[in-house]
Amino acid sequence: MIAFLRGRVLDKQPNKITVDVQGVGYEVHVPLSTYYDVGEEGMEIALRVHTHVREESLQLFGFLTSLEQQLFERLIGISGIGPKLAIAVLSGIDSAELVGAVQRGDVARLTSVPGIGRKTAERIVLELKDRLATLVIPAGAVAAASPADRLRSDLLSALQNLGYHRPLAEKAIDAALKGASDDTFETALRGALRELMR
Repeated sequence: MIAFLRGRVLDKQPNKITVDVQGVGYEVHVPLSTYYDVGEEGMEIALRVHTHVREESLQLFGFLTSLEQQLFERLIGISGIGPKLAIAVLSGIDSAELVGAVQRGDVARLTSVPGIGRKTAERIVLELKDRLATLVIPAGAVAAASPADRLRSDLLSALQNLGYHRPLAEKAIDAALKGASDDTFETALRGALRELMR
């Protein structure tokens, strides 16, 4: 069972990177947050790994943080959620935000993640809420969301639902909110869309 990998990034694509560990290349499926944070090809990397074994295949799922790995392992313990959907969930919502959404029972936030319907979101809230007690959450990782944080989160969700990739959407949101103190959701969304059209 592979639980940890340290090596260099040989190749990276969204949701999948190849890690060169002393000449052996390991294909590791990762959430988008990990993909964006691992650095460029050739960079040193250390990943926590979940080894998923099926009759016909052995797949590795990698995470930069312990919280992401714990959430992944709890998600795949929910009936109807396999590793690919769990990775999609962690790609569509920050791990700390996921914990907060489950604690609040925020089904609407979860359904904003591509691939998650209302029934799946309700199941995640229902089944994950009990399992959160066993999570080892770093101090300060989950804080109450401020109105500005909620606005950013809502804008990001809206832009991703429109098909924009997270990093591009985040840059447009930053530009739209810069210097604005009293933006409503609608005006901020229009501003972000203007930035994306440039």
